[in-house]
Amino acid sequence: MTLCGFDKNTAQRGNSSRSGTCATGCPPLSMVEGGAAPNANSVETRDHGMKQWAFKGKPLYCWVKDWKRGGKTGDAFNSVWHIAKS
Repeated sequence: MTLCGFDKNTAQRGNSSRSGTCATGCPPLSMVEGGAAPNANSVETRDHGMKQWAFKGKPLYCWVKDWKRGGKTGDAFNSVWHIAKS
């Protein structure tokens, strides 16, 4: 899935504003021990303790509708979702 950032998250630690039912459509990119995520350069800790990959301090999410390789329908969705790019 394509990795996206949510503009309403600020670039500071522990700031993920996407949880509950929001996290179903935009699941957080959780950290897997020993694994790295493309474009991720830090790890954030969510309120309930889950580790989530972040890029430039902003938590990363998957967009559930981008299930095909290279899918980009989440980019610019509602003008607040954008693909994580360096």
